[in-house]
Amino acid sequence: MSFRIGVIGTGHIGRLHARILSEVAPGEFTCVYDTNLEAAREVARAHGVRATASMEDFIESVDAATVATPTPFHFTIGKRLLEADRHVLIEKPITETTADARVLVEIARERRLALQVGHVERFNPVLSALETRLHHPRFIESHRLSPYPNRSTEIGVVLDLMIHDLEIILHLVRSPLLSVDAVGVPVLSSSEDIANARLHFENGCIANLTVSRVSPERMRKIRVFQEDCYLSLDYMRQEGFVYRMAEEHRKESSLLTKLFASGDTTIVSEFAGRKILREPVPIEKGEPLKRELADFIRCSKAGAEPKVSGREGTAALELALDITRRIQAHRDAHPSPSSSL
Repeated sequence: MSFRIGVIGTGHIGRLHARILSEVAPGEFTCVYDTNLEAAREVARAHGVRATASMEDFIESVDAATVATPTPFHFTIGKRLLEADRHVLIEKPITETTADARVLVEIARERRLALQVGHVERFNPVLSALETRLHHPRFIESHRLSPYPNRSTEIGVVLDLMIHDLEIILHLVRSPLLSVDAVGVPVLSSSEDIANARLHFENGCIANLTVSRVSPERMRKIRVFQEDCYLSLDYMRQEGFVYRMAEEHRKESSLLTKLFASGDTTIVSEFAGRKILREPVPIEKGEPLKRELADFIRCSKAGAEPKVSGREGTAALELALDITRRIQAHRDAHPSPSSSL
């Protein structure tokens, strides 16, 4: 029997899953399911697949599924799929609680199923470029800003956006945490819409993360400082630069070169009597979600461990929940004038 895959949830993310699966797995993408049957039928018609009328019908129609529902439904749907021996990709955060996440991880382990969590930034070509140049990060700074989404508002910005960067930083640093500091404020919702966290690791690395979902601009950047260089990478543009000390014989670039340099130009500048070389990082651009879903299909077919497994998703969730609790504790200890009336 040929491999079959489907999508549960036909909101914004689910529609993206359906579009991409129709491209990367046209003969294997078979069906969609949503409690809103009309929405499911609309997506199904657009991609030439079937809208199932029930979860039972959906489960019988697939070997693997992506779950793109609101977070409160992740656990019950994921558990039901895994107990039916279906491979599962769940959008982030994996579940609402770490206890629920660990249950899913254990079921997947016992049944030897692929359980992948949708931390899509791990499939951004920028991260691959960073990993090849990373050996001992000392300081990491990340910024993730976006306008108000009008979706995922059932969770705060830490679980909505920062969790991407938390998972990446845990993956890059690979050292136990010593301490966490965090602050955040609500702006348009009841939970935090802007947040900052500072992570101190046992190996000496420090990471500073800033997120906002009430920004007039979009930004997704990471900067990594290590002993021999500084890397600045842009997830959105899929481009980056590495800065390092230049050899003494290198001449400083002209002002015109600096002003009109393109993204693939090497520049030499002088700071405090030292020459700094800026080189572009070669990046083979590609759509992260397409790479993520293609890799999920590969892991499901081969019985391989996903790049972002349930364990990694659980670790990111645990840290995100800790940061959320710290933000709430700070708000409780320092209430705004309006909340104290």
